[in-house]
Amino acid sequence: MAETKIVMHVRKVDDGASIVDIEGVLTAACERTLMDAYTEASGNLTRAIILNFGGLEYMNSGGIGLLVTLLIRVNRKQQRLLAYGLDDHYREILALTRLDEAIGIHESELAALAATGAP
Repeated sequence: MAETKIVMHVRKVDDGASIVDIEGVLTAACERTLMDAYTEASGNLTRAIILNFGGLEYMNSGGIGLLVTLLIRVNRKQQRLLAYGLDDHYREILALTRLDEAIGIHESELAALAATGAP
């Protein structure tokens, strides 16, 4: 089986917010990569984790399951999970799964940052 190609870069906006840029294919095989990125993005003062799906090539049900796992971790730390860069197909999937009710979906990085109160 071919190895799933995924790259995640973490950008700390300030102590309260970080952005995780997702590039490639998000499947269940990416769990360690996503959770490592979350650990890097999250600090004691972090209020919000923002996922940038602009570089997403494909996400299957296993990738959706990882978002649920991440959402649970974020909620345990009393943080917020936000996202931007989703195309219409993935927006619809998040709506069908009702994940859009738990994850703040935004049109742009600026809109997601504004929702966190970050500069």
